Amino acid sequence: QVQLVESGGGLVQAGGSLRLSCEASESTFNAYAMGWFRQAPLKEREFVAGISWSGGMTYYIDSVKGRFTISRDDAKNKVFLQMNNLKTEDTATYFCAAPLLGPLANGIVGDSGSWGQGTQVTVSA
Repeated sequence: QVQLVESGGGLVQAGGSLRLSCEASESTFNAYAMGWFRQAPLKEREFVAGISWSGGMTYYIDSVKGRFTISRDDAKNKVFLQMNNLKTEDTATYFCAAPLLGPLANGIVGDSGSWGQGTQVTVSA
């Protein structure tokens, strides 16, 4: 059963932009804080950004602050990650997940939480 599906990844030149989308299979996800994670080859999975269930609170790791924006559209059961001024270091597979538990900064997904299949982002020099 597919619950979260990411899209919007691709190949982009450094300095360019991409908008990732995460679509939930049902509106119950609108009650969850959600997050974006990424994993590059041979590296640990990294928490990137989170958004509260209301959309009123967001969190970003230092390396993407000022460049990435997380948002949500509950009417469409979607969460977005607008990625601007992309760097080669942003190259990774990006995943959305829910629910985030506790403070957004903790980047903790519920043990029975949902993860998307991932979308590849490749940034060329």
